[in-house]
Amino acid sequence: MKFEITILGSNSATPAYGRNQTSQIININEKLYLVDCGEGTQLQLLRYGIKSSRIKGIFISHLHGDHYLGLVGLISSMHLNGRTEELVIVGPPPLKEIIDIHLKYSDTRLRYSLIFSGTQYAKPEEIYRSDTFTVTSFPLDHRVPCTGFLFREVPQLPKLNMNEVTRLKIPTELLSGIKHGHDYIDAKGVRYPCSALTYPPRAARSYAYCSDTLATGNYHSFIKGSSLLYHEATFLHEMLERATETYHTTALQAGEVAKKCKVRQMLIGHFSARYRALDELLAESRSVFENTELAIEGRSFLVD
Repeated sequence: MKFEITILGSNSATPAYGRNQTSQIININEKLYLVDCGEGTQLQLLRYGIKSSRIKGIFISHLHGDHYLGLVGLISSMHLNGRTEELVIVGPPPLKEIIDIHLKYSDTRLRYSLIFSGTQYAKPEEIYRSDTFTVTSFPLDHRVPCTGFLFREVPQLPKLNMNEVTRLKIPTELLSGIKHGHDYIDAKGVRYPCSALTYPPRAARSYAYCSDTLATGNYHSFIKGSSLLYHEATFLHEMLERATETYHTTALQAGEVAKKCKVRQMLIGHFSARYRALDELLAESRSVFENTELAIEGRSFLVD
């Protein structure tokens, strides 16, 4: 199953040096989901050849403008382009009022249904589920209520060892039960444990998205062991005082979080406009956690 992240925007408060505000596309089994929707997201979708009509759901982490001001425009364009399929939107409860006000005063009657689900900040919560993956929100530590998102594959069933299945002439109607953990007992009463008739499934992959936050330990348990972590790294560590004042993280701190939480790989983003070049941010994070990459716009990263 495909599980891929494409970066649309990687800057913080304002666009700068060709970098746009935060937005990402998550492709799970060729179904697309948008995480955050900064200003300019529509243009980035066009730039990278991604059809907005394929987006099934949109997840908004918080209500700072660089994370949602592109949303109403995208909703409106979907309407103008003839969308009829419903669209799931997940985000802070006041976001619904913001959307409704814009639609009301522009006298826009959408051709499609918006299915809105509000996030909460006291504890983690499963906010979306499909046959192949789940999305859990968890509280971050920012100046306004803010949640991270954990996209996790639904664990797969073991694969049948067809050599053994054929050798033992196991009836077809029993195969599903074996995959679900049942042993096989043949006509002579001999028991064959399911573990001998199957191969262990591949470990479920996961993608943790941490937008704006202090690098406190409050959220670390929710991202522990993630296959891929996106973590904001707004400043170099020499700007720690400013990072703390604005409830953001330094590149060094992001590396420390990744190392502590034993993730496999990390992307850093949400770069301050004070940095034209990003090499120092990458080097600082890699000094603690080597398997770090920059969330460069237009690049795609497999969750593996």
